[in-house]
Amino acid sequence: MDRSFYHFALNYRGKMNPDDFSRFADAMFLDPSFPKASKDFEKISRYIEERAHPVMKASIFDQMWDDYCSH
Repeated sequence: MDRSFYHFALNYRGKMNPDDFSRFADAMFLDPSFPKASKDFEKISRYIEERAHPVMKASIFDQMWDDYCSH
């Protein structure tokens, strides 16, 4: 986990046939207040639960976080 979750998740952006991960990543990219430098699960999770766009679902974040941690 050398890079932030935000930078990891950008890999999912811009799919021709969007899926849950790409929709999450696109919404995250357009959110100027997303904690872009964070590698902290709790901080990002709290942000998603309290202030994120409805497309950024906690269940999708959890799946993406698992991928993030395995890289």
